[in-house]
Amino acid sequence: QVQLVESGGGLVQVGGSLRLSCAASGLTASRYTMGWFRQAPGKERDFVAAIIWTGGSTKYADSVKGRFTISRDNAKNTLYLQMNTLKPEDTAVYYCAAGSGLVGRSVYAAAYNYWGQGTQVTVSS
Repeated sequence: QVQLVESGGGLVQVGGSLRLSCAASGLTASRYTMGWFRQAPGKERDFVAAIIWTGGSTKYADSVKGRFTISRDNAKNTLYLQMNTLKPEDTAVYYCAAGSGLVGRSVYAAAYNYWGQGTQVTVSS
């Protein structure tokens, strides 16, 4: 049974930092493209970042480039999202996702096979 469990969310002030973690079980994370998405109230689930299973290249949404960094620890089967210089518009529930063999469509939520339950990030001004 595949499980993705996010942690690390919370309340932070504008300009602050958080690091989200996503612990994977039931799959070998290094063989999956792993992504982070976020969903604010009343809005669609948006792509944030992904790390591609072949070669480890990364992709980012324009809104987070230069502020967020996605990484993975294959030994721990864990995905991370380091979020710096947080802004109020970063407030959302953040989800991690795993996509088998996914390369070219990593920005699309529908392309992922497995999802975590989400962790709330709130940035106060």
